[in-house]
Amino acid sequence: MREWRVSALPVLEDVEHVVGVVSLADLLPKEEYSDRDVVRYGQTWDLDEVRKADAVTAGELMNAPPVTVAPDALAHAARIMARNRVKRLPVVGRDGTLKGIVSRSDLLKVFLRDDKDIAEEVRREVVVRLFGTYPRALRGEVHDGVVTLVGRVHSTALIPLAARLARAVAGVADVQCALTAHPATRTSTPTSRTPTRFPRREAEPPTRDRRRRRWHGNRPR
Repeated sequence: MREWRVSALPVLEDVEHVVGVVSLADLLPKEEYSDRDVVRYGQTWDLDEVRKADAVTAGELMNAPPVTVAPDALAHAARIMARNRVKRLPVVGRDGTLKGIVSRSDLLKVFLRDDKDIAEEVRREVVVRLFGTYPRALRGEVHDGVVTLVGRVHSTALIPLAARLARAVAGVADVQCALTAHPATRTSTPTSRTPTRFPRREAEPPTRDRRRRRWHGNRPR
């Protein structure tokens, strides 16, 4: 740890599977629970701390199971660190093999990303992806990580999607979305309409021939 200037190391099994983590805090019990402190501490010793004080190998000293993060879930790494009170996390694949280490400083680098880099990714992943290569009615800018989208788009359904995609870009602190839809393409709420009723067909008056046939038919014999 001193050689690589890190505060924790992953413990690997065969084929680089992560089975635990050893940190500087795990080494402190060796000094705290030394033989000269037996009278001082007596029965108040923490059994888990005593076990770490007697540990010789990394397997005996490590914390297991390890707290890890997947490569595609780095956006949640800060929350995992805060919840588990750790400063760094092993990044493991689906098969459990080690892919790397992410630390708090690595996460801070994302928010220190240059505005020009953020603007280029927003243009590529949001503007071009949703509205085409050369959207004339759309403009955007990035200042201190805050993305501002202004202009008119052809569908109101794309406005919340554009804001969501912009927030997903690494380094974006906030999104100010001022997009509007063209009046001809705004989604309107259908109004209630009275159902069309077919006109009732009035009975035709009987013709003379019909009256005659009816009269003859009812003529008493």
